[in-house]
Amino acid sequence: MYDVVILGGGPGGYAASIRSAQLGGKVALVEAAEIGGTCVNRGCIPAKVWGQGAYLKRILQNTAAFGIETTVTSTNLSVLVARKDGASGDIRMGMGGLLSNNRIDVIEGSGTIKSPGVVEVDGKSLETRNIIIATGTSPVLPDIKGMEAAHFSTDQVFAMKELPESVLVYGAGHVEVEMTSILNAFGCDVTLAFDGTRILPAEDGDTSQRISGILREQGVTVLPRVTLTSVNKSGQGFQAVLSGKEEQSLTVSRVLTAMRHPNSRAIGLETAGIVVDDKGFIKVDDHLKTSVANIYAIGDVTGGWQLSYAATVMGVVAAENAMGQASVFNNRLVPRGLNTFPEAAAIGLSEEEAEQMGYEVEVGNFPMSINGVAIARGELEGAVKIVSDAKYGEVLGVHIVGSHASELIWGAALAMQMEATVEDIARTIVVHPTFSESITLASQDAMAWSLYLPKR
Repeated sequence: MYDVVILGGGPGGYAASIRSAQLGGKVALVEAAEIGGTCVNRGCIPAKVWGQGAYLKRILQNTAAFGIETTVTSTNLSVLVARKDGASGDIRMGMGGLLSNNRIDVIEGSGTIKSPGVVEVDGKSLETRNIIIATGTSPVLPDIKGMEAAHFSTDQVFAMKELPESVLVYGAGHVEVEMTSILNAFGCDVTLAFDGTRILPAEDGDTSQRISGILREQGVTVLPRVTLTSVNKSGQGFQAVLSGKEEQSLTVSRVLTAMRHPNSRAIGLETAGIVVDDKGFIKVDDHLKTSVANIYAIGDVTGGWQLSYAATVMGVVAAENAMGQASVFNNRLVPRGLNTFPEAAAIGLSEEEAEQMGYEVEVGNFPMSINGVAIARGELEGAVKIVSDAKYGEVLGVHIVGSHASELIWGAALAMQMEATVEDIARTIVVHPTFSESITLASQDAMAWSLYLPKR
């Protein structure tokens, strides 16, 4: 009899396994493919490797401002693919070693819930007191005529040995925007098209506007309010037909989309009586319990932001609850990072969300263009924005566009975790010159006593 059986060995399932074992549980981890899931093998880690390659290429193309003459003569994508495979392999190996070290039974195969206390794997029954579902999501083609032949997935991007001449990226979410930025940095002619009014619709409006403007300055064609209706073979490429105010078409080498659906089918949810929403995502409460008392669900299969590090924290919370503790997952404290040039990151509410929730909002801004280290390095794009409650000074959200944004957001996340006020941040002493001081300076602006901005 197991204390916990986990379905899925991605970041969430891995974390749930380790934490359950740390609390004295007998644990089985069921994985049908590779330990590490999408993040390690096809998502976060590959994206960071390719992002670093693109970043270095951009740096080398802009060294003249510092008196260094360089020329980029070629780009060998095979080397980058090998590095990506090596990084993923090393991390996967390390995770496997730690699972073994914690005496977790790793079972290869597809698991199916036969009842709230039994999981079946390729005909073998595993009896358990608790089940944690961490099966993630999978790519899905949009229902668009001709898409199958033209489709360019993120998996294919990270495995490509030759750069396509042109790509239409269809969609406005985090993944689509990141892929746009990376492909453009390597020299691909990229068009970013979407049916909404702005990119990154789940983020603060200022972040959306800044990133959209930066992409345009970098040569990306941004087409809002259009719908991709069909894709037709045309010579060596494809003709994409876009409907909107006026119908238009463009010829591209490939079409990239990043739609995903939950891996919630054929794992026994109906048999166990687990409730899902209309898209198949599993419904959970803030303890990550499903509609069945001893069954939990974590990570991408529950919807939400679909971020590996959120899945990791969810794995810890679910494991602790399965082992008798009372832990809560606070979805509002999940930071988001965007691997663009420059980066973007955020945590908490946007200004628009805070106002819709009825807060009296006070906003502070500090542009990177007057940050000392940004000026010194020539990295002037972006800003820090603090959204706070005017009455009590509670920090409701922090939004950063600029160099190292995904690292800087950690400080904001800690401040919100500790329930710091905007005054607490405004009075925090930081090293100068640094990018991080922009968070403090934006907080000072929210309190209307900024030392480096014009008087309000």
